[in-house]
Amino acid sequence: MQVLKNGIDKLDEHSAYDLVVIGAGGAGLATALFAAMEGASVLLVERTELIGGTTAWSAGTSWIPGSKHAAKVNPGDTLAETRRYLDNAVGDRTSKAVREAFLRNGRAAVDEVESRSELKYRPYPKHPDYISDLGGSTLNGRALEPLPFDGRLLGRELFALLRPPIPEFTVIGGMMVDRTDINHLLAMTRSWASFRHSVKIVLRHAMDRLSCPRGTRLVMGNAHVARLLYSLSRHEKVTIALNTTVAHIVRGSHGVERVDIESGGERRSIRVNKGLVLASGGFNRHPGLRAQMLPGVPGEWSPAAPGHTGQAHDLARHLGAVYGQGGLSHAFWAPVSLRPRADGSTAVFPHFVMDRAKPGMITVNAKGERFLNESTSYHLFGLAMQQAHQSTPSIPAYLVCDAEALRKYGIGMVRPGGKGLGPFLADGYLTAGATLAELAGKLGMDPQALQASVQQNNRNAETGVDPDFHRGETAYQQNLGDPAWTGKNPNIGPLQTAPFYAVRLYPGDIGASTGFATNEHAQVLGADGQVIAGLYAVGNDMHSIMGGTYPAPGITIGPGLVFGRIAARHALGLGAA
Repeated sequence: MQVLKNGIDKLDEHSAYDLVVIGAGGAGLATALFAAMEGASVLLVERTELIGGTTAWSAGTSWIPGSKHAAKVNPGDTLAETRRYLDNAVGDRTSKAVREAFLRNGRAAVDEVESRSELKYRPYPKHPDYISDLGGSTLNGRALEPLPFDGRLLGRELFALLRPPIPEFTVIGGMMVDRTDINHLLAMTRSWASFRHSVKIVLRHAMDRLSCPRGTRLVMGNAHVARLLYSLSRHEKVTIALNTTVAHIVRGSHGVERVDIESGGERRSIRVNKGLVLASGGFNRHPGLRAQMLPGVPGEWSPAAPGHTGQAHDLARHLGAVYGQGGLSHAFWAPVSLRPRADGSTAVFPHFVMDRAKPGMITVNAKGERFLNESTSYHLFGLAMQQAHQSTPSIPAYLVCDAEALRKYGIGMVRPGGKGLGPFLADGYLTAGATLAELAGKLGMDPQALQASVQQNNRNAETGVDPDFHRGETAYQQNLGDPAWTGKNPNIGPLQTAPFYAVRLYPGDIGASTGFATNEHAQVLGADGQVIAGLYAVGNDMHSIMGGTYPAPGITIGPGLVFGRIAARHALGLGAA
């Protein structure tokens, strides 16, 4: 594998590749790898200086039903049940033929990538589908996570090109932790097994920091991307061009024929022998498209990686590509909190699972009133904020907790333990009040309304029932709660221990749902429904098969891998299966 970091001068004007892939995130890397494993020559074009895209910042989960791993934790699950679940969750928002291609090819994609590369998966013992009260849903088996990876295997040069995780998601100066690690760290004084696990990973990290700027024990999305990159590095006919943009796509009588790329003041015209694959990450940082599809939501609220500027979308639309229609939302969402960093940048922290669904936490609007189910999926949470804001100011919303909840679970960027709060209070990320009335005053809301919301929540904690928003009624929601909670509902607990705290929440787009319309081979379609020969879309550049819904964990990375294989094989003339 050849990596061009600061220019493309090593490419001559007559360079040609079987497959050109735009974007080196999870979907682009997977597409390139599937093509490389078939002996194809591949050019992977990445506009930023780092590899991994938003996948590198994610939990790294891949939702791929029907894999061999499902039988380890859920032997009774079937594709028929998965199909039923998607029909219930997604309905007619997307093409059933394209969804069926995903289901039909999922197992083959997992089998092939595991047998022919270093990407290895494991099923999490309990990882429910997000709308777990719908028919066909399951509690486990469909969501796969990558095995941890030793980043030292990449070597110093490639490791330095891997997009590091969000700093606020690491501990002890750059040590990555997944949910297993977090549970062990929190229990290390109560369990010998947790103590051993914690000491092992901390000592490993200490050794890493003697020679590396961050830990080399990689988990979650970083592990997924690193395993793909390590696998690609073994193929000689792969070239990765960093800091490079696609300036022009040329379409001839037989389809896409070449692309013009630019980097470091150089421009090269590259012949495309088999296909051009769009995997640039979606439209989200394109100013015009963002204003059109995500009005009222500043790009500064997005926790996604910076590379998806939408430039490739402009080029594809010029060729006649059109976006898919009928989705629930143009983006996938999560509540996020914002905090300035010392270097002048802003940390955008997605509140996925660690705080908002736990006992002793409620979310209120600017009036101090609850307006949603705090334990719903992050996507539905983000949508609910925007919907509520149309009638009552709910952006920002306020995640409120008492001292005991903060000590046990943390809140946003504030870690569990209840210590070291000074900097968070000083810069305004965290607001504190000795009483609920004082907290409400600092937040500019009606003290009586906030007190009433807390009193109602506390009554709900006694009964275990939330009559207003049905918090904690599904298996998915309960899985986000506190498994050690002794109350009647693992998601609902009283706020009663002063002081009280709040963090501001905003709806942040974590990825595009609306992408280019494709057929079951991932070929991009024009307005007439006909394929644009030689042009493919995967990842967030492809219109999501979930139609703007978010029915399960990993519904972007999983389809990105499966359709990466489908696109590569179709372009190379190998068929999908």
